[in-house]
Amino acid sequence: MEITLAPSWILSTEHSASSYGQPVLVKRATGEAFGPRDVVKLYPSHGYAPAAEGVARLAKTADLDVDGLALVARFLALAPSA
Repeated sequence: MEITLAPSWILSTEHSASSYGQPVLVKRATGEAFGPRDVVKLYPSHGYAPAAEGVARLAKTADLDVDGLALVARFLALAPSA
């Protein structure tokens, strides 16, 4: 399953970095995959942050269906709790 979070970013269980159905955040331009604890820079104007924070931010403005929301929730569940 893949969902578009933004033109530059997707959340995917189909990427080779995905394991056992766990989603990864994928940068479309490079194909690079990130787990929830990896540090990413979503856009040049944004600072670096854990991928889980980026996915949570992108999901707020993405037009997601029930399956998309479930995939986001699975990704965020992999992040360490505070």
